[in-house]
This record gives sequence, C-alpha cells and structure tokens, in this order.
Amino acid sequence: MKRRKLIKNLTILPLSGAVVGSTIPFGTVATACTSSKIKRDIFRELGIRTFINAAGTYTALSASLMHEEVKDVWLASAEEYAVLDEVQDKVGERIAEMCHAEAATVTAGCFSALVLGMAGVLTGNDTEKVARLPDLTGMKSEVLTQKSHNWGYIHALKLTGIRLVEVETVQDVENAVNENTAMMWFLNDAALNGQISAEEWVALGKKFNIPTMNDIAADVPPVENLWKYNDMGFDLVCISGGKGLCGPQSAGILMGRKDLVSAARLSAPPRSSTIGRGMKVNKEEIIGMYVALEKYINQDHEAEWKMWEDRVAVIENAAKEIDGVSTEVTVPPIANHTPTLTISWDISKINVSGRDFISRLQTGDPSIEVRGGRNESIVITVFMLKPGQDKIVASRVREELIKAAVSQS
Repeated sequence: MKRRKLIKNLTILPLSGAVVGSTIPFGTVATACTSSKIKRDIFRELGIRTFINAAGTYTALSASLMHEEVKDVWLASAEEYAVLDEVQDKVGERIAEMCHAEAATVTAGCFSALVLGMAGVLTGNDTEKVARLPDLTGMKSEVLTQKSHNWGYIHALKLTGIRLVEVETVQDVENAVNENTAMMWFLNDAALNGQISAEEWVALGKKFNIPTMNDIAADVPPVENLWKYNDMGFDLVCISGGKGLCGPQSAGILMGRKDLVSAARLSAPPRSSTIGRGMKVNKEEIIGMYVALEKYINQDHEAEWKMWEDRVAVIENAAKEIDGVSTEVTVPPIANHTPTLTISWDISKINVSGRDFISRLQTGDPSIEVRGGRNESIVITVFMLKPGQDKIVASRVREELIKAAVSQS
C-alpha cells in the first residue's frame, strides 16, 4: 500500500487507538485520559466495615467526618502547589485572630501540638538546641503537672526528654519551682480532679515567669473554649482538629504566644533533623483545618444543641418504653460536652450482657458503634450522627432489647 493511501485509511480508524474489530458504542468518544464517572465503593472493595457512629469522636473509630466545605477546599487545594511555610503563615494568622491568640500553627493532631509546643519552650529560636532534642544538655528539663493530670497524652511531652514533676497544691508548686523548671502543663479534661484551677495555674505561671500549656484536645463544644484559655492567659493551648471541629482527623492546632509558636515551628516539618520531622501536615490539611474552624465558629450552636437533644429523645423514647429498661441523659462537664444517653437494663428482664449487646449492634445491618457503660448498659452520643441516623439507632436498639426480653408468662 502506498504511503499516501495508508495515511488516508488510518484517519478513519477509531480515535481511541483501539484495534480494528473493537466495538465502541455509537456516540462515544473514548480516549486514553477519559476518567470513569462511576464512583468506587472503596470500603466494599477492600472489605472494610463501615458503621453509624453513635459512640463519639474516638480516634480508633476515625473520629469525625469533614463537612462538605472542608472536603471542597481539600480537593481544590490539592490541585495547586504552594510553599508549605507560606500556607502555615497565612492560615496561622487567620486562626490566631479567630481564637484570640498571638499566633497559631496547624499540627499533625493535638499530640503533635503538645510535642512541638514543648519543644519550642525548651529550645526557643536556638537551632542548635532544636537539632539536639531530646538531648536536653544545657536546657531546662522539668515540667510541673498536677498529680491528677498525669495520665494519657502527657507522654507527648516526654518525647522531648523532659522529666515530669507532680504537684497537688499551690504550696507544692511554690516548693517545686527551680531554675530547671521549663513549663507548667494543665490537662483541661482533668480540671475538676485537681486542687488547682486553670486560673490559679496561669497565675502561678505568671508569678514565676514559667510558660503554661493547656491541653483542650476534645473540649469543644462549647465554642467559647476556642478562645477562653487564650484570654485566660495560658501561653500555649493545644486542640484536636478532627473531633468537635470536624476538620481533618490528622490535624490539630497549637496557638498562643508568638515567640513560642515561632520556636515550635522550628521543630516542625518541612525542616529536617528535628524531633517533629515525622509529624507532617500537608497543605490540604492546613487549609481544611482553617475552613473547618471558620465554619464551626460561625454556625448556629443553639440550633445544633437543640438538634442533638431531639436526636437523643428519639432514641431514649424508643428504649425506655420496654419493661426493665431505664435511661438517663447527662452532659459531660468538659470533654465531649454534648447530650449523652445511657441506656441500662435489669438483667432479669433483659437477658443480655452489655458486651454482647454492643456486639449485636456492631454485627447488625447497618453496623452501629456505641460505648459500653457500667454493668448492663450502653452509652450513646448523637453529635456524630448523620441526618436520620438517630431513627435507625433507635430502631436497632429497641429491636435488640425486645429480642433479649425475658418472657414473663
């Protein structure tokens, strides 16, 4: 075949590059870069159980779900390049303004905020000290905390090499302070368990010129907590981004004094050879955290609370009508401060253990996660439910209670 005739024949072949004999529906233009419009059900594909979250914002249960606005900016920011430090600078300025702080930075969760904040207190702007952590040679190395606050995530502070010093009273603090005291740490969730209040803790820090840090990881709502402790005078405040704020689960916020936040960032990515190098937070998370915070502050919190109360009532009413079942609605005083429903039952009338009841909800269709209570009981929160899921939870809880009811005949 002559070259001119060959070219002419090639021009009438399918544009997709398909071989002769392939079938392409009429009106379809197929190209190598055509993307499928069909959404993949990746959880089903991988065999991963999904569930209705009536338990709460627990990390193991993937905490909260991002709002549509957050997902939109996440995807939009993923389509452009930006210098990470500039993203942190601009977002940090906005967050600081909203939360009444001098400065702020987005971290890889609240734990990361604790580590980086502690590092900033220890090193200041000395890059040689930054590179040496957790070797504290030549640096202050003691952190004061109330005995009742010394549990759980305080391990984040220990990663920097510090030694914890437990105190219980104001006099204990005054006796413990010395030239080696670097910081005073307060766990907000344990505020009611200690003898020293948050206000007194701050005052002691000011008296001895020692920085104070407050861990408020899961302590919104109420929304006022976002600035309450900055206004109170804490030098650093740390919070989770993926709990009540419904931001990216792997994000958090460190806010407070400008000099300390600036020093903390010296131990944070993208800088290498630092204690926080592995605590990366990408531009999508930083921007998503900002939008989530902005949305949370500006939403109608009274209407949201009323919605939660209504959801609790739906589930409570479905359960308490059953003989042998009792219900109680409470609001935790600090962390996860939302209407919380406890459903208890008389084992002689409802023959199922609390553990088995939880298992039945988990393995049912749809799967539902709740928390275990004392003895024969379950604990339900509703602030992570999607619209309409309160009715599903109510129906399933009632169904399982009825199944377990002992015949009185």
